[in-house]
Amino acid sequence: MAKKSNKSAGKLTPAQKAKAEADAKKVIARNKKARHDYHIDKIYEAGLVLSGTEVKALRMGRASLTESWIEFDRRGEAWLVGCNIPIYAMGSWTNHAPTQKRKLLLHQYEIDNLRLKVRDKGTTVVPLELYFVRGRVKIEIALARGKKDWDKRETLRRKQDERDTARAMSDAHKRGRI
Repeated sequence: MAKKSNKSAGKLTPAQKAKAEADAKKVIARNKKARHDYHIDKIYEAGLVLSGTEVKALRMGRASLTESWIEFDRRGEAWLVGCNIPIYAMGSWTNHAPTQKRKLLLHQYEIDNLRLKVRDKGTTVVPLELYFVRGRVKIEIALARGKKDWDKRETLRRKQDERDTARAMSDAHKRGRI
């Protein structure tokens, strides 16, 4: 007699549920302005070098990416600059500086590729999201090109048109016309 597998039944064991929950992405902060101001070309995931009080402040869900950017130094390292992680309230003399530079953990070939692309006019690297994955803090960064004002207006117009269309379809569906 063959055993039924849990996958075929569509039910997860408690261990599978715990693993899926641990693997889930818990977002701490988003840089919504970046998607508005830039065309996103390629997205990378990087780790961050943080102190204990920084991680504790992030677990409380406190951070801001709005005025942050990525820098590259001569030694071939990438740094997150301007990210505001507020001081941990329960910390002591070991507290961190809120807007200090933080080292990004990327492969050397990724850093070299990004440095090469940033030399092009109008291209930059911007942080998009700060989140936890399996207890580790990760940051999503993107290679991006700046939008012109007319690009931003066109994007807003397109989104508004999509909302209007969806609203009209919903109304027609509710009235039974579709």
